[in-house]
Amino acid sequence: MKEMLKLDLSRSLVETQDLNAFKEESETLKKKLWSEEEDFTGWVRLPFSYDKNELKRILDTAEKIRKQCEVFVVIGIGGSYIGARAAISALAAGAGPVPEIYYAGQNLSGTYHKELLEEINGKEFCLCVVSKSGTTTESSVAFSILKDELYKRYGREEAAKRIYAITDAKKGVLREEADIEGYESFVVPDDIGGRYSVLTAVGLLPIAVAGIDIEELLLGARRAAERIFSPERKGGNTPNAEQMDDASLLAAARVSLLNRGVPVEVYEYYEPRLQYFAEWLKQLFGESEGKNRNGIFPAALQFSTDLHSMGQFLQDGNRIFFETVLNVLDPPEDMIVPESAGKLLAGRSMNSINQAAVQGVIAAHESEGIPIIKLEILSLTPYCFGQMIYFFETTCALSGYLMGVNPFDQPGVESYKSEMRKVLQGK
Repeated sequence: MKEMLKLDLSRSLVETQDLNAFKEESETLKKKLWSEEEDFTGWVRLPFSYDKNELKRILDTAEKIRKQCEVFVVIGIGGSYIGARAAISALAAGAGPVPEIYYAGQNLSGTYHKELLEEINGKEFCLCVVSKSGTTTESSVAFSILKDELYKRYGREEAAKRIYAITDAKKGVLREEADIEGYESFVVPDDIGGRYSVLTAVGLLPIAVAGIDIEELLLGARRAAERIFSPERKGGNTPNAEQMDDASLLAAARVSLLNRGVPVEVYEYYEPRLQYFAEWLKQLFGESEGKNRNGIFPAALQFSTDLHSMGQFLQDGNRIFFETVLNVLDPPEDMIVPESAGKLLAGRSMNSINQAAVQGVIAAHESEGIPIIKLEILSLTPYCFGQMIYFFETTCALSGYLMGVNPFDQPGVESYKSEMRKVLQGK
């Protein structure tokens, strides 16, 4: 099977001996991940062990939804929606008509949700509400608003047929409501945290509704897992010491740079379709690593757009960052520039000009001594995207462990929620 990702650390300013210093620990940590003994590591073996009957039910339900509505609204925040949005934004929809996909509950803006209601007015619509507990403020507010709209249009009984819940298997407000009202429902696995849940029903149902081949997505993830974990997957006890896999290399490079006093990682992408993939990366790494006054701060810039606002800082500003370039080699579409653009540009493909920008920016920033990591992405297909998801999930888990933090919890998130409840209660 073709490898869709290629890691280039040649401009990272991380020496081979720095990477080798993490080799033994990385292999130990990979065994730890593969062991199934760690909490919230169900995603590690998922590409090999997912429930095929559940996958078929997701596919059948997605087909039913596509016939049922013109608009499909995904309600969730953070890991409950961002992975699905990343895939849907990056990948072309499949053949045949698919609903428009909208998102709700990812903010508390009355303006946003009022405009969403206006946008879907007069269109057949369904809801997918994603929440393990059912009590997340943003999701609860949006669900109540959109559910009320469903009741007005269709009545309670018919509305229940248009609501799809992805929640806890046994407990929680949403689970109780789904059982009472008869919503078709899917389970958020207990052993997989939200930001690692893209390849569960949390991500797969909305992605499938968009007409994207989720079986190819899982196949790509499996290929990435085979490359990373093959010694452990085959039952061996001795890791392959010849060469570190790319996920381990990237984790080691990131931690090496952090240890040298470079605390900010800037994800840079030249294809706008990767906007929400970069947003997913920000959550994945920020929520996983930002603990105990440790971690790398993740930021994202879209080039060449942001070069006209942030390019000066990157070139000449404070050296607190390193760059991770996500470079798509074969984008889905291309155009030839007309003669009216002038001699330098006329007749060239836009993608070739975009690649010139990639090379030019890297050369300019390298000349200033900025550490640059490049990940070449062959194309934006479901198979490739599955590899991307799994590759970065593993990188994040390994780098978190190497920093000495638990990459699967998020104790700091509750603080703002607690303070917000006090405000709402008038305390």
